[in-house]
Amino acid sequence: MLIREIQEQDNKQVESLIRSCLVEFGANKPGTAWADPNLGDFYNLYGSEGSKYWIVEENTKIVAGCGIGPIKGMPDICELQKMYALKEARGTGISSELLGIALDFAKKHYKKCYLETLNNMVAANKFYKKNGFIQLEKPLNTTEHFACDAWYIKAL
Repeated sequence: MLIREIQEQDNKQVESLIRSCLVEFGANKPGTAWADPNLGDFYNLYGSEGSKYWIVEENTKIVAGCGIGPIKGMPDICELQKMYALKEARGTGISSELLGIALDFAKKHYKKCYLETLNNMVAANKFYKKNGFIQLEKPLNTTEHFACDAWYIKAL
């Protein structure tokens, strides 16, 4: 498996990956990434300073991805965004490698990393805790992801 930065031609496959995972966890609804207007245009969305999106490719198929982006009004805190993996990539260790790359990038620009997820994504919640994220009782701020019910932060 190859980890690389997103390219423009990856946009549709990344959108399909995320939508597949959201359907799997019943998160294909407003208030989640499902409704994000930029879901099919990550190449452009993650092209600015302090933002980047990586994908995991296996035999030309994108099987995982995640991004780092700023949080409006919080210049020292980034957000781990849109970290999803297809079933075939889970449990392979590739998500740990992907997270490491994202956090190494984040350390160059930010002091803390925040994320929002869903409690029913049990394995993801365990993964974040295992990787040093501390669960919060409430979100840092109001976002369009109002359906998320689990929030984490990590010092970088």
